[in-house]
Amino acid sequence: MSDRPIKVMVVDDQDLVRDGIAMILDGQPDIEVVAQAVDGADAIRQAAAILDLAVVLMDVRMPVMDGIEATRRLAGGPRVLILTTFDLDEYVYDALRAGASGFLLKRSSRDELINAVRVIAAGDALLAPPVTRRLIDRFADTRLDPAVAARIDVLTAREREVLVLVAKGNSNAEVADELHLTEHTVKTHVSRMLAKLGLRDRVQAVILAYDAGLVTAGQR
Repeated sequence: MSDRPIKVMVVDDQDLVRDGIAMILDGQPDIEVVAQAVDGADAIRQAAAILDLAVVLMDVRMPVMDGIEATRRLAGGPRVLILTTFDLDEYVYDALRAGASGFLLKRSSRDELINAVRVIAAGDALLAPPVTRRLIDRFADTRLDPAVAARIDVLTAREREVLVLVAKGNSNAEVADELHLTEHTVKTHVSRMLAKLGLRDRVQAVILAYDAGLVTAGQR
């Protein structure tokens, strides 16, 4: 692991929320808050000038430019962790489609906040399985996209099984139990599946699986 701290930007139009998050994160030896922004447009401007910005903690509802549009414009750059008040906020799913790597509730604990930044910076997605199920059940677009469905053909039968189970909100341990595999083997399948499909993380895999018609909302 690099000895350099994780560079973080906090984006929220509420001063107290933004300052509080920044204070907590800046107290960690491996995290450095290098910028704070008051809205999405401000975040875009500042991010362009910051070298090696790793994580952006992004509020959803903000004036000037909301967190969804800002997340879309940051695609391919720093990883975005959405900050939301409600775990079923209708905007959260849109943010995930825009390229966010997960979301964190504003009522989360100090330790959960710190862990979330580390998880996202390490390249993982932060979306708990029960939350995945609720979000997908409520907001998934179940219309089959033939172009997306064709992409699945590059997967082996086993990788396809893993994708379906991941899309249903199962953790690696649950997938391992279902398929009678070791958790390490499941992680390998997930990594290969993501690489073949050109996806960054399992959040994008969930969305692709629904767009491809592999699973539908409410399916278990």
